[in-house]
Amino acid sequence: MNLRRRIVTGAAVVVILALAILVPILVPNTYATFWALVPPIIAIGLALLTKEVYSSLFIGILVGAVFASGTAAHEAAAAGSSAAVAVASAAASTVDHLVSDGLIAAVESTAGIFLFLVILGVVVALMNKSGGSAAFGRWAQAHIKSRAGAQFATFVLGVLIFIDDYFNCLTVGSVMLPVTDSHRISRAKLSYLIDATAAPVCMIAPISSWAAAVSSYAEGTGYSGIELFIRAIPYNFYSLLTFVFIVAVVLMKADFGPMRLHERNAELKGDLFSTDERVDEIIAESNPRGRVLDLVLPIVVLVILSVVGLIYVGGFFGVDIWGGTECAGDFVAAFANTDATVGLPWGAVIALIFVLLYLMGRKLITFKEAMECVPQGFIAMVPAITILTMATSLKNMSNDLLGSAVYVETMMKGAAEGLASFLPAVIFIVACLLAFATGTSWGTFGILIPIVVSVFDASDPLLFVGISACLAGAVCGDHCSPISDTTIMSSAGARCVHVIHVSTQLPYAITVAVASFICYIFAGVFHLSAILCLLIGTALIVVFLLLMKRRYRSIEK
Repeated sequence: MNLRRRIVTGAAVVVILALAILVPILVPNTYATFWALVPPIIAIGLALLTKEVYSSLFIGILVGAVFASGTAAHEAAAAGSSAAVAVASAAASTVDHLVSDGLIAAVESTAGIFLFLVILGVVVALMNKSGGSAAFGRWAQAHIKSRAGAQFATFVLGVLIFIDDYFNCLTVGSVMLPVTDSHRISRAKLSYLIDATAAPVCMIAPISSWAAAVSSYAEGTGYSGIELFIRAIPYNFYSLLTFVFIVAVVLMKADFGPMRLHERNAELKGDLFSTDERVDEIIAESNPRGRVLDLVLPIVVLVILSVVGLIYVGGFFGVDIWGGTECAGDFVAAFANTDATVGLPWGAVIALIFVLLYLMGRKLITFKEAMECVPQGFIAMVPAITILTMATSLKNMSNDLLGSAVYVETMMKGAAEGLASFLPAVIFIVACLLAFATGTSWGTFGILIPIVVSVFDASDPLLFVGISACLAGAVCGDHCSPISDTTIMSSAGARCVHVIHVSTQLPYAITVAVASFICYIFAGVFHLSAILCLLIGTALIVVFLLLMKRRYRSIEK
């Protein structure tokens, strides 16, 4: 970090800490006010400024804890306590919020995903050790001849794994990493390709954990939840145009912004990172007798068992876990009732046992070597687990303690009174901002879908456009946010420095977001069909990429 950036960063931290101290003193109650969004805004801003995510997230969490403790200080002062007692009460409350309501609660709520991350890390280490990954890399080099082909293969695999975004991020990264490395595709670009297919494909796939979640929120419309979801798919402009954008960027070779630097360094110099900061990777010797099947079979088994785990937890087999007996034999209902933090580890544990037995049965690894892969897999996932813990803690501060959801809901209802035809575009923007600040798509559409349903009549065609705008905005904000779990896992899957992934992805996501916003204006104001709007959005993206390509060509001459 150069001297100027250090000075700016130091000044920013001083201002933030002063703000954190003054706000609770001057504002008796920060709950459900704009201040509820300040902690995540601070964390995101510092992360982008300093390129250091751990301290930025911690400062955001600390600010949230200080804001939440303001009530304790005011209550102590109102009771006639001295200033020292009021300060001590606020300090104790701050630490309590930071530790109990923040970090500990974050670990409790995401423990299942931590387990899934570690198991997948172990499976990847086993496939590397057995030679399966190296064999797949050799096969890919022989059959995938170009950089464009490697990027399309990553994109297609991401689209095919539409069941769950967590599983998508980590599986696609594990499988395609040796392929993209061999074709000199930067880790930043691989991260983008993973992230740009994970949530968007789940949001337009009727059979996915996301579709089930949306269906559970969309009640009181006269339509079943899954019917409403399906009818909203054509208007999910952000998800659909993201796929258009990926294809256009790859075919036109029109990378721009920070991504262009990473891609040119990778292609011309073989530097996949373009920075001294990089994710540590444990490179172990692999068995030369490994075959492609030794990678493909474990992944296929992991996919199948993860799906089985999700529907099992949801009650498909009549097992009463979350009241799942009512879902027996109903695939869609089981998905609506499932919990990915339980279902994914459930399937992954069985898959891990299978992989161990299979690879040892093939005599590719010994039992001792297999056990050595366990800590290797854990170490590989430590950065993702750490960031995910802190990001979840920040979400808890903003949503649960400070009431950001209540604040946005109030603002949204006020905006809905006089906007009518412009409402889909407004919903899209609000969903983007909320998901960006909180880092959660599910929380965003959980807040906004009931509002959208109450605003539009069941017979109004704009109901589907409004629902789609809510879902598309949630995906967009989640896609852009450094504290999004999907963004974090995309970095982990590609073994990319998290802040690099965020900074290179942001211009791409914003480009698609602008095109989507224009599409929602056409759909809401002029009532154009979804197909016409998508054609307009596609034309905007292609024209923009042509302009960017011409601009860079003139600069580089």
